[in-house]
Amino acid sequence: MHKDMEQWFFKITEYADRLIDDLNTVDWPEATKQQQRNWIGRSEGARVKFEVKNEKNNQRIDLDVYTTRPDTLFGATFMVIAPEHSLLTKVIEYITNSEEVSEYISASKNKTDLERTDLNKNKTGIEVLGIKAINPVNNKEIPVFVADYVLMNYGTGAIMAVPAHDQRDNDFAKKYDLPIIDVVEAN
Repeated sequence: MHKDMEQWFFKITEYADRLIDDLNTVDWPEATKQQQRNWIGRSEGARVKFEVKNEKNNQRIDLDVYTTRPDTLFGATFMVIAPEHSLLTKVIEYITNSEEVSEYISASKNKTDLERTDLNKNKTGIEVLGIKAINPVNNKEIPVFVADYVLMNYGTGAIMAVPAHDQRDNDFAKKYDLPIIDVVEAN
């Protein structure tokens, strides 16, 4: 749920790289500079194109995800899209559980972004039946879910879920009995 509030704000994202780079020029304790780096955040990664096909006639639609970990593509065992994602309107005629998906989306609209992304909250979602995504590195079909822990205003509003290497994806995979494939060894 979004509520308009009168406020002043700075477009930190427009200046993120400069703010992070210039932290090296200020005489602050290293711990403070690290807190600033973490707060501002710099995300380096890659866009990866997945195909989503409907199960009726195999028509395919591209679905882009942004990932900071392209090395984990082999471990992507499902996709998750934000409840607001436009893919849903493109494939609506092929979704065999569209009523349940619509109900889930309606319920998600009553939550704030903060509630949706709370790491301690119970992960919820619904599989979008009638479509499958194709993992581009191994051509395996993987299920597509709508879940409120993915936000439309972050990245592309879609994620490749790699439950062996992301705690939120892991929690979701365990809840919905989805495969967990470990593809990167810890050092």
